[in-house]
Amino acid sequence: MITLGMDCATDTVGLALLNGETILAEIDIGSGKNHAEVLLPALEDLLERTGISMADIDLLACTCGPGSFTGVRTGASTAKGIAMALGKPIVGVSTLEALAMNALPRRGIVCTLLDARRGQIYAGSYGTGADGFSENRTPDRLIDFERWIADPPKSEFECIGDGAIRYRDRILECPNGRCLPAWDRRHRIHAGNVGLLGVRDYSRGRCADALTFMPRYLRLSEAEARIVSTGRGGQL
Repeated sequence: MITLGMDCATDTVGLALLNGETILAEIDIGSGKNHAEVLLPALEDLLERTGISMADIDLLACTCGPGSFTGVRTGASTAKGIAMALGKPIVGVSTLEALAMNALPRRGIVCTLLDARRGQIYAGSYGTGADGFSENRTPDRLIDFERWIADPPKSEFECIGDGAIRYRDRILECPNGRCLPAWDRRHRIHAGNVGLLGVRDYSRGRCADALTFMPRYLRLSEAEARIVSTGRGGQL
C-alpha cells in the first residue's frame, strides 16, 4: 500500500511517500507562511524522485490540526482534492501526536507543545504504546501556558515543539521536566511519521473520505471569535 503523508500545520511543509511502513522518501521544507506556493511543486518533486505516480497512491494521511489556521486549511484542502480525484481514503492525524513520534520510544511522558500565541499553547501528552507508536495519555487541548506549567506531569516528562522552545526556561525549572535544545530537528513535524500513523489508523478502520475529512483546530478563528463575541450568531 502506497501512502502519501502530508503536513502543513506549522511553519514547515512536509511530504512523505511510504510503502507499507517503509518510508521511501521524505521532503521537509521550512516555507514560512507560503505553504500553498510550496506544497504542490514539492509533491511533484517527491513523485518524480520515487518514480511513483499519483494513480499509485492508495491512502492519504494528513495532519488535521491543531496548528496554523492557514497551514491546516492548506493541507486539508489539498488532501481532500487529491482524495476526491483519486477516490482514495484519508486519515486525519493529530499534529501533536505526529510530533510525539519524534521522541519515542521512551519510558516517560512526551509533552508536545505548539505555540498558540496570546500566552497559550496547544498541548498533548503521549507515551509509547505496545506497538511502539505514540499513545495518547490526555486529550489534546488549547490551554494557557501558565495554567499548564502550574500542574505539569508528576512523572518525568520531555517537551518538544515550538511551544517547548519558547517556554524552555520555565519548563526546565520543573524538577522532572526536560526539553530538547532549540536546534534539535525533533521539534519539527515529519511527514514520514504522519504517514506511519495514518497506516496504523487505517489498519484499525479509522479513516474518512474527501467529503467527511475535516480539520480540528481547537480554537475559533479570529473572524469566528468576533462573531461569537458580538452575538451575531451565524451572520457573516
